[in-house]
Amino acid sequence: MKIEREIRILGGLAIEERKDNRPPTLKGYAAVFDTETDIGGFFREKIARGAFADAISKASADVHALFNHDGNFVLGRMRPGTLRLSEDDHGLAVEIDPPDTPDARDLIAKIKRGDIDQMSFAFTMRGGVQKWDDSQTPALRIIEKVGELYDVSVVTRGAYPQTEVNVDAGKRSLEEYRDAQRRQHNFRAASTRIRLKGNLDLKIRRTAS
Repeated sequence: MKIEREIRILGGLAIEERKDNRPPTLKGYAAVFDTETDIGGFFREKIARGAFADAISKASADVHALFNHDGNFVLGRMRPGTLRLSEDDHGLAVEIDPPDTPDARDLIAKIKRGDIDQMSFAFTMRGGVQKWDDSQTPALRIIEKVGELYDVSVVTRGAYPQTEVNVDAGKRSLEEYRDAQRRQHNFRAASTRIRLKGNLDLKIRRTAS
């Protein structure tokens, strides 16, 4: 079964300089809580507090920090401790100790200039928990628990526009929710018809007797 990844650009990025000669630490938020975001005009989305807790605390968690979600451009990783993730009241906080490489130094220079100032995260809802509020248009998706967190990334502005990228999984999730609602409605309607028919048959039998 294909696991659908979704990508969101929601957070900000800053640099914390060090007093030694090591590269500065990159700090920011890959996601923010309780803030509605338009996902390509197809639906709105809000991430609940605690949505990443399981994904970053489980023993198998080994999230990578990347540039533009490119697995060939690794900035840090949870397992060796060069990437640190935590949740606070604002969102998914990120700290990255980038390598002392030409590519990383070039990226840091662009961040210092203000050319790059955003962060993003890639995830799947498989095994996660979500709710839908379909009472308004577009519908609101509330992510209560992320299924799996693949990476957090430093991203160039507009590299992954919310209007274009990776909305298909969310759209399918919305359709699955609506299909479930329709099935539930049809089941309730059928149950009501059976109950009414049963009451009518009972009334007819009583009248006949």
